[in-house]
Amino acid sequence: MGKLTVLQISRAKKRGLLNDGDGLYLRVSATGTKSWIFRYRDHGRLRDHGLGTLSTINLAEAREVARQCRKLRLQGLDPIEEKKRRLTAAKIEAAKAISFAECAASYIETHRTGWKNAKHAKQWGSTLSTYVYPVFGDLPVAEINVGLVMRAIEPIWTTKPETASRVRGRIEAVLDWAKVRGYRTGENPALWKGNLSHLLPARGKVSRVNHHAALPHTEMAAFWSALSKQAGIAAQALRFAILTATRTSETLEAVWEEVDMETGVWTIPAERMKGDKEHRVPLSQPALAILKEMETQSTGKYIFPGMKSDRPLSNMSLLAVLKRMKRPDLTTHGFRSTFRDWAAECTDAPREVAEAVLAHALSNKVEAAYRRSDLFEKRQGLMVEWAGYCG
Repeated sequence: MGKLTVLQISRAKKRGLLNDGDGLYLRVSATGTKSWIFRYRDHGRLRDHGLGTLSTINLAEAREVARQCRKLRLQGLDPIEEKKRRLTAAKIEAAKAISFAECAASYIETHRTGWKNAKHAKQWGSTLSTYVYPVFGDLPVAEINVGLVMRAIEPIWTTKPETASRVRGRIEAVLDWAKVRGYRTGENPALWKGNLSHLLPARGKVSRVNHHAALPHTEMAAFWSALSKQAGIAAQALRFAILTATRTSETLEAVWEEVDMETGVWTIPAERMKGDKEHRVPLSQPALAILKEMETQSTGKYIFPGMKSDRPLSNMSLLAVLKRMKRPDLTTHGFRSTFRDWAAECTDAPREVAEAVLAHALSNKVEAAYRRSDLFEKRQGLMVEWAGYCG
């Protein structure tokens, strides 16, 4: 080694190889580009290992790299294969650095076509954005552990057990996906059995918590009187939701094409229903009156438009109405419980009719299999009675 000088290298113009010794060569291309190679034989095969261009690596540096290559040869290793191995390892480490949020986005996109409706994908993204991403969304998925999972779900485990259970399941699914893709190894920290089951109470033991504050039905008349004095689209939407006993999203995302004003029927398509089944809602006269009023205010497809006509009103708008009424203890969803309590205590309506009003799936599978009717006529009478009770 050491045959070449800096001056020789700078003057080299002719295409070919200049030997520095011990396997190190300077290659001059037809265009005059100069680069370093380390030449050696592996099992009788001549191999050239590129070390970089002269503009990147000077003579002294090239000699040091060549020395490292000779050390590998003494160990029986192939410099080219070792470089490939290092690059592969670096790529694997870079892949492992992918964040949980990036994995979740890929998971949702991959499974989107297999889910029943777009609402499901939206719910996935919404719950993860609300409860998970603030805790470890930006962290490498390979670093997610039990402690981080607990930080995300423990605060809502007793107050919102159903939501917390879904969040835990979604974290588990994303981490399983990441493991199969090679982004992480080891046990899934979001696994329930034999893992989080030792740290958190079973969902069944906390599911009786009142998730949505409900107004006692005996106070409905006074509350309705106060609500009737509230102006604005949000107040109208809240009154409509109460009169129809529908879920918040079902009311807020309602569009005009779902309503038949002549027959007084609002048909909510399956893709907007929690149970993925079309739901017909009988509209009482007060409910129809609200729709007729909204016809003069709504210019887009949504019955209760938000700030922009092409977007529905937000749930926060309804909560703002309750806040103005100095009732922050209540939620829109809670009025469904108010209706259910009223139906059970103040009417002779069979349980299945009240459950049909709320579009609840029957837990009794035999009863569900034999029920062919949606009990519309019976629900129609009950909704008229409920509107009269409200005021």
